[in-house]
Amino acid sequence: MTTAQLDKMRLELRRGVLVLAVLASLKQPHYGYSLRKQLQGRGIDIDEGTLYPLIRRLADQGLLDSEWRQGEGRERRYYQLSDLGATLLEQLTDEWRVLNAALDSLLDIATEESN
Repeated sequence: MTTAQLDKMRLELRRGVLVLAVLASLKQPHYGYSLRKQLQGRGIDIDEGTLYPLIRRLADQGLLDSEWRQGEGRERRYYQLSDLGATLLEQLTDEWRVLNAALDSLLDIATEESN
């Protein structure tokens, strides 16, 4: 497999996970740059060209509330989970845990079979 093919597969794998990661991170209010730094600090590297459209899409879907706040000399738009976003996060977290457990089981079987 080439590096380009691997990169494409990684991108596909990460796409849905990023939504869950952003929702989970926005239990507390963040502006775009602080959210990006928090995600990076947790091992999830996301570029601005992916993060900002994702935030706007989630806000447009009613999953995030936003407000302008003065901070460090200038106004910034802060985002936080809405009530609908918190409900969805709970549902997606449950779904993630079920899928992750099933996938772990499949990966364990695949590892055992290859040994």
